[in-house]
Amino acid sequence: MWDKISVIRFAYNLLPTFLRKPVLSAFVKVVTDPLSAMYYDWYNKRQEHLHILGHNWQICYMRGALNDKFDPDLRRIYIDGTGGESSKTYIYTPPENQTKYLGKIYIHNSLEFADTGADFTVYVPAEIMATQFYEVHAQIELYKLGGKRYLIIEI
Repeated sequence: MWDKISVIRFAYNLLPTFLRKPVLSAFVKVVTDPLSAMYYDWYNKRQEHLHILGHNWQICYMRGALNDKFDPDLRRIYIDGTGGESSKTYIYTPPENQTKYLGKIYIHNSLEFADTGADFTVYVPAEIMATQFYEVHAQIELYKLGGKRYLIIEI
């Protein structure tokens, strides 16, 4: 591959053979160490960008990217593409004179409703959410399509 080079080996190959002594070789290593460090940083950033470019907003790719970064062994993060599915329950005020037995009622986030809610739901294990909530949120923001809303639920 064109991007895998050894800076020290390249510098040694540029030296004439009669100058390749231990003292001059050590000098070449000292001179090329900063360039090797810069190359190492560049190579790691390039690999990270290639990984980002290999994934997109589709559910299967986003799930793979999240599992690769946060849960590579157990791969417990999954995404439900249907979004919120809860129906709204309205509570009437006394002047409206309409009584309604509510029965068992659950309080939902506004994103959990079917008509105005989230476009997809990401289910993340609780131990990951406790330590890396903002990283998960940033990773989803990186991959999601513009204008899509999502909900993160810990499992």
